[in-house]
Amino acid sequence: MSADGGAHVHRTWRHLELRFDAGATQTRLSRWFPHRLHSAYTRLMLAALWLRPGPRRIGIIGLGGGAQAGFCHRHLQGARIEVAEVDPAVIALREVFRVPPDDARLRVECVDGAHWLRRQRGRFDLLLLDAYDAHGIPAALSTRAFYDDCRDALAPGGVMAGNLFDTDTRAHLSRLRRSFDGRVLTLRVRNAGNRVVVAWQGTPRPGPVEAALADLPWRARGQLRAGFRQLAAAWARWAEG
Repeated sequence: MSADGGAHVHRTWRHLELRFDAGATQTRLSRWFPHRLHSAYTRLMLAALWLRPGPRRIGIIGLGGGAQAGFCHRHLQGARIEVAEVDPAVIALREVFRVPPDDARLRVECVDGAHWLRRQRGRFDLLLLDAYDAHGIPAALSTRAFYDDCRDALAPGGVMAGNLFDTDTRAHLSRLRRSFDGRVLTLRVRNAGNRVVVAWQGTPRPGPVEAALADLPWRARGQLRAGFRQLAAAWARWAEG
């Protein structure tokens, strides 16, 4: 199954995959457990909830197969989720990947993420960046100005998490550290080539991991426990200087 623009669905007996013409897999969904976050990097990105629990407004750049949007809609009932996705072909496949329809808590907008973000000053408690096309991270989402806009889009105490894969990680980290005055952590995704970056506004005061997990629905806790612990360990090293 495909839609105009190169995005298409690749089916196996275990998974549904969102792919582009170049063959890159952007999202993998388990046929048997469709509501679970299949990819380890998505679970690690959402470990940012340890630093900013109970977000009221979540911004997402890059819908992909909608794994994170669906997770937030399902498990963070108090949050409003706003998604920017530039490719209408990707949005056209949202039902295949069981992304909920737009409602009072979820809105998916077909718009350039960089332009969209400039209108979101001080808006988000949690901002998730996972925007890829067939060639990797778009150039407009890789600049110092874009990361400045990410910082400015966060509400006080807000947290951003991003996925870095098949890119110049050092260049991205350098820009992020300048934009966020060094308030940046990097997390290695086990058994994968991804790096997850976490950056924040202000001075978060996270509590114990298990206490933070206890505030989430039980179906979410097991998915996020390892990521919370990994982020907490990285935070402790950063805090010690």
